[in-house]
Amino acid sequence: MATTIFAKQALTATGWQENIALSIDDDGRISDISAATGNEVEKVGILLPALANLHSHAFQRAMAGLAEQRAAAGLKQKAENSVDDFWTWRKVMYRFLEILSPEDIEVIAAQVQMEMLESGYASSAEFHYLHHNHNGSHYDNIGELSERLFQASLTSGIGYTHLPVLYMRGGLDGRSLQGGQLRFSCDLDQFEKLFTSLRSSMSTLPNDTVLGVAPHSLRAVSREGLIMASRLDNTTPIHIHIAEQKSEVNDVVQALGSRPIRWLLDNIGVDERWCLIHATHTEPSELIDFANSGAVAGLCPITEANLGDGIFDALEFFQHGGRYGVGSDSNVKIALSEELRMLEVSQRLRDQRRVVLSSEEMPSNGRFLYSHAAIGGAQALARDSGRIEVGALADLVALNDQHHSIAGLSNDTVLDTWIFASNDNIVSDVWAAGRHMVRDGRHSRRDHISNKFLQTIKRLRQQL
Repeated sequence: MATTIFAKQALTATGWQENIALSIDDDGRISDISAATGNEVEKVGILLPALANLHSHAFQRAMAGLAEQRAAAGLKQKAENSVDDFWTWRKVMYRFLEILSPEDIEVIAAQVQMEMLESGYASSAEFHYLHHNHNGSHYDNIGELSERLFQASLTSGIGYTHLPVLYMRGGLDGRSLQGGQLRFSCDLDQFEKLFTSLRSSMSTLPNDTVLGVAPHSLRAVSREGLIMASRLDNTTPIHIHIAEQKSEVNDVVQALGSRPIRWLLDNIGVDERWCLIHATHTEPSELIDFANSGAVAGLCPITEANLGDGIFDALEFFQHGGRYGVGSDSNVKIALSEELRMLEVSQRLRDQRRVVLSSEEMPSNGRFLYSHAAIGGAQALARDSGRIEVGALADLVALNDQHHSIAGLSNDTVLDTWIFASNDNIVSDVWAAGRHMVRDGRHSRRDHISNKFLQTIKRLRQQL
């Protein structure tokens, strides 16, 4: 695996550098950064630290576009009210869960991870809540579906953090799980067994693979469950959905006496290990205390816009030192630059101003968005990446400097232009922990992965 890359421009931990040679050792880490000699094996235009995709539900990629009709009429579902929102979309998702097999889940995940790599992500965190067969019957191997995701990551070569989900109940009122939710169900003993099983089965995976936990949400997990999940391993990352929709906030206030993020901060030891997914609806005091906790905000602007969730107050959060990363969540569209662009333009539309997310030290909007997402995403995945520095994992993305959208540009202007005036087709190469998975914009196993996905998606769509 050891190799050396020549880059005309590179955004290193100390800033932009020109004509550098970057060496990667056999462990997939950056071993040296120095002046180029002309003897480098790989040659690229612009080299950046690659982002981590911090929130994904891979299987939902196969239902992209199928919940875009009023009241989900296209799948013959009946909405309980006349307003389409997250909760009507959820009905379509549960219908989809009724037909997925273990092999389907693996094939879809490999496709998703391939698309992430071609978009410029080097790693992904899978918020994985499918544990059982249809109707909740258990597989002989409690880790069957998680291990399908492990196999997908081996096929795609992506850097991988696996987050098995604890899902205990159907709502804050303690009602039982029903329908598609039965595939999620775990009591505390079952979840501990699952975690232990996965820790053992991960021994055959690359060294950069990480196991974390994901208590699904306050509506799905009790206080006891939150505490147990957070103590299974005191080094593991912890992700949770929180404050995504106003109705959820209202339900939590009624059941627990305070708003979701406030309750979590006051009752559970939130720190740098935590990633709070969405956190869309907050009050200023919650946002400030959230920022001060050191936890990461897991923002998914494309999905949040698609579901009509609302706009995260990124300006207030960043002004208090908040950390963030981005994720593709429902995978309705996998587009790294668009996640960052949508995060910024949502602030512009709300505040009726331009260049909102920047600072005196980093006036470039693109550089600010990208650099902070790189560091925050790496933290959320418990991954030693997000920077080009000796000793860090070689999670790298190269941009084609001969593409018309960025040709002749340098330094921060490259990032401004990629994010606001181009798309991910300018990604030429991606390395994940030194694994060179994308060359000339194409994943090394694209044909194999895509052909299997094509056959799977045709069959699934016929079954719906």
